[in-house]
Amino acid sequence: MSAWLDVRRGEAPLVIAFPHTGTHLADVEHAFRSPWLARRDADWWVDQLYAFAEGLGATLVRTEISRSVIDVNRDPTGASLYPGQATTELCPTTTFDGEPLYAGALPDEAEIARRRELWFDPYHQAIFKELARLRSHHECVVLYDAHSIRSHVPRLFDGELPLFNIGTNDGATCAPDLELAVAALCAASGRSHVRNGRFKGGWTTRHYGKPDTGIHAIQMELAMRGYLREPVAADDTNWPAPFDADIASDTMAVLAQILKACVAFAQPKA
Repeated sequence: MSAWLDVRRGEAPLVIAFPHTGTHLADVEHAFRSPWLARRDADWWVDQLYAFAEGLGATLVRTEISRSVIDVNRDPTGASLYPGQATTELCPTTTFDGEPLYAGALPDEAEIARRRELWFDPYHQAIFKELARLRSHHECVVLYDAHSIRSHVPRLFDGELPLFNIGTNDGATCAPDLELAVAALCAASGRSHVRNGRFKGGWTTRHYGKPDTGIHAIQMELAMRGYLREPVAADDTNWPAPFDADIASDTMAVLAQILKACVAFAQPKA
């Protein structure tokens, strides 16, 4: 396995993907206007938040490559997942707040293709391989795409984001029973949640989630206030904020229930 690609195999019918926790800028760091800006929009500490998942038998697939180098949760053709809404590209040219990432020339078609070959394709080959491995001895498998984002990003959404944002592309990527079970656990927590709101699931969820083939995909976008103390404005003196175990404990308890529900859904019913 490549040094930048971490695959930890389990035997439960659950694959957890971490597309945006990486901060490695690879061989293009010199091209960015600011390495800090190029790392700012990472899904900070999400792999740490879900560290307990190995104990549930989940398979974990994580890339160390920063989303600013190439976003492995975007359509590789470059098509927008949210037409008409602000978003970032396969190889982002701006931050979530609209600040330019590059000091000079933007990545051209040849450079984007190079990054796809080096980092996008191997990441998805790993996910495909693990889903196929587990599907070979489970009736169905759940792919859970783990994300987080700052609670306030005015360019992307209005106001404060709900804590739990469940994405299934309006119910297309998983069985209704799974979506409802996850939503019920979020509701029972007493924390804010929404189904298919601003975040309906990225390319990973939409590409792999085919319930009729036994693959059920769901995205969870967490507001970062669920596990750290968010500053009013994130700058290079206070961001990233450290993981806060005290704040995270309640969120992790809900996430553990959610992942257990995913495993239970995929197991044979008595």
